[in-house]
Amino acid sequence: MRDLPDDDSWLPQRRRAIGQRVRAERLRQNLTQDQVWQAARIDRRTLQYVEAGEEMKLGTLLRIAYVLEVPPSDLFG
Repeated sequence: MRDLPDDDSWLPQRRRAIGQRVRAERLRQNLTQDQVWQAARIDRRTLQYVEAGEEMKLGTLLRIAYVLEVPPSDLFG
């Protein structure tokens, strides 16, 4: 088991990677942001935050994964 670093400087990089995977999958399926946020029943801005790698909730990621029909683990990489 690894110990966490002394600070959270590694978190933004991980969030950006998740956001990039969400965006890539959405584009691969030729879906617009509007289609995804409406189907996932989340706010438009929430999806934009996720794709930008901002703070995101697990429930939001589960909704997005469900709509995109991918296992959540695919988004985490």
